[in-house]
Amino acid sequence: MATVILLRHGRSTANGSGVLAGRTPKVGLDETGRDQAGALCRRLAGVPLAEVVSSPLLRCKQTVAPLLAERGLTRTVDPRLSEVDYGEWTGRELKTLVKEPLWRVVQAHPSAAVFPGGEGLAGMQARAVTAIREHDARITAEYGEEAVWLICSHGDVLKAILADALGQHLDSFQRIVVDPASVSVVRYTETRPFVVRMNDHGGDFAGIVPEKPKRGRKKGSSDAEIGGSTGQRDRV
Repeated sequence: MATVILLRHGRSTANGSGVLAGRTPKVGLDETGRDQAGALCRRLAGVPLAEVVSSPLLRCKQTVAPLLAERGLTRTVDPRLSEVDYGEWTGRELKTLVKEPLWRVVQAHPSAAVFPGGEGLAGMQARAVTAIREHDARITAEYGEEAVWLICSHGDVLKAILADALGQHLDSFQRIVVDPASVSVVRYTETRPFVVRMNDHGGDFAGIVPEKPKRGRKKGSSDAEIGGSTGQRDRV
């Protein structure tokens, strides 16, 4: 299967305000976020991208805009990759939300958390993972197993996708950290995903691009390296 880059949007005007932005319209990148979006072109310079799929929210659109302009690509918008619908929590200050009984549920038992007037975290994970796997299968069929593609989404959404790829229950997803403008990488195979990178802020991603398998090597193998990866890029 193809390789997917999971990009969280750059820092937004809400990230430093102490407010849960959720799906509030017109929340864009702040100055740091705009710098992060520009730097993405350099960070991914060695990575050919087949497609870019994005949440419909403005901060994601702004994050991938410089990359799309440089590569001559257009983004595919998928609402299933949108931010969590926090319902009545949207726009409220975090310092008041921590006093809500639901806050402890979100922290300790997120699979049971349903936001008033919004959605549950379990439902969010189901929609996001379904979207990722559908796009990955489609892109693999169109571009081949060596293809690399990118999604731009939101912190809790990406944490839920990574929890699924790691085989973790959603109740453990709060252990995962996904910072603004960070990159994680997952390669799906027939029986298991391989999590290649997580919460990476570096600039050398050329090593995530799969090479075509050598003659006689099985394509798209689900087998893990016994004893650990040798670091060779043609493993799959």
